[in-house]
Amino acid sequence: MHVYAIGLRTRFRRITVREGVLVEGPAGWGEFSPFWDYDAAESAAWWRATREATELGPPAPVRDRVPVNVTVPAVGPEAAARIVRESGGCRTAKVKVAEPGQSAAEEADRLAAVRDALGADGAIRVDANGGWDVDTAVGRLRLLDRAARGLEYAEQPVMSVPDLARVRRAVDVPIAADESIRRAQDPFAVVRAEAADIVVLKVQPIGGVRACLELAERIGLPVVVSSAIETSVGLAAGVALAAALPDLPYACGLATAQLLTDDVTPHPLLPVDGALDVAAARALRPDPARLAATAADPETAARWRSRVDEVLAVAG
Repeated sequence: MHVYAIGLRTRFRRITVREGVLVEGPAGWGEFSPFWDYDAAESAAWWRATREATELGPPAPVRDRVPVNVTVPAVGPEAAARIVRESGGCRTAKVKVAEPGQSAAEEADRLAAVRDALGADGAIRVDANGGWDVDTAVGRLRLLDRAARGLEYAEQPVMSVPDLARVRRAVDVPIAADESIRRAQDPFAVVRAEAADIVVLKVQPIGGVRACLELAERIGLPVVVSSAIETSVGLAAGVALAAALPDLPYACGLATAQLLTDDVTPHPLLPVDGALDVAAARALRPDPARLAATAADPETAARWRSRVDEVLAVAG
């Protein structure tokens, strides 16, 4: 078991260092990296995903490439445009919005810069992480739709399922559910409320690739596979899910190795011509030198080992 601590190029979810645990098992490596606002009970699903990766490995793929979006944090327009241009050929951009302290004008300028960098034929989606209320979401989405010259969809503009349904009825932008699926006691409430057009699935929070495949089949809405800002070990599980889904109508949010200042392999999962290679993800293994370079300090490592013990006590 290896505890890592890797810097982020830009503040993300109010953190500047990504931490987690890598585990080696008979079927390969898995990652356990729930954010610290997840308690032991909620983190148990993340541990199930780790066990699946280490004990079962990935299911058989039905495609050999997975198209991905570039993720643009809540940065200024110049930095946003640069991130898109340096994205490895991504033709879709997911732009973070609803950042505390930022104005609507700042968000619109960021969207306009991303559109200019992508060109007219690129796709732009926004992610608010549930940071707006209904009225703000409706107003902002109309503004940002104009600034982007058309949004592909808006991810989790508000937090609750009833509010998500209200926003969906009020705007022309398609709505994607993320937290309303992965942090919900009842992920099917979104479907019953007709609150979303798309669902975003992340392997660790849902409990593994096979759990995601089952959930996707039962929900019956188009799926976007996204990451939890993991190392390439965690991203490989996301690629495995995207590669196994029967249909993959949207680019996936799996090009997030670019957000890290380092990785646990000398060959991170980075997009080439806007896609990730499935065979490369299946063959990926951490490198001893990179494990040493990314190792957390003793205090952080001890904290994560205690956290694993707490989760194991809950998970059984």
